[in-house]
Amino acid sequence: MRILHTMLRVGDLPKSTDFYTKLLGLKLLRTVDRPAQKYTLAYLGYASNPEQAELELTYNYGVTSYEMGTAYGHLAVQVADAAATCASVKAGGGIVTREAGPVQGGNTIIAFVQDPDGYKIELIEHGVE
Repeated sequence: MRILHTMLRVGDLPKSTDFYTKLLGLKLLRTVDRPAQKYTLAYLGYASNPEQAELELTYNYGVTSYEMGTAYGHLAVQVADAAATCASVKAGGGIVTREAGPVQGGNTIIAFVQDPDGYKIELIEHGVE
């Protein structure tokens, strides 16, 4: 067994796709439009399945926003430099909700950014790339 994807409902598919591709570096892997069912899907990832899990953005026709549930936490993305990624997100018009710094009680460098729909993304620095 393995995780295939995580799905987020979004109110503006192009704006959300731009956030994840332009500010966080994911690639748009494929889209699926289902007019009869009134929704469009966009699958994004750093690589496609089965190499990595994907992010599925779901746009339901006519729905521009959703209530943020209290059970949702965040997505986590491994980055080489959390501070540089925060700077890039800010430069692209994105929101940083926690600047890069050590996690409380530890040494791992983390930061948090927010997508256009309010979903939190944790940036975890691991010196990759």
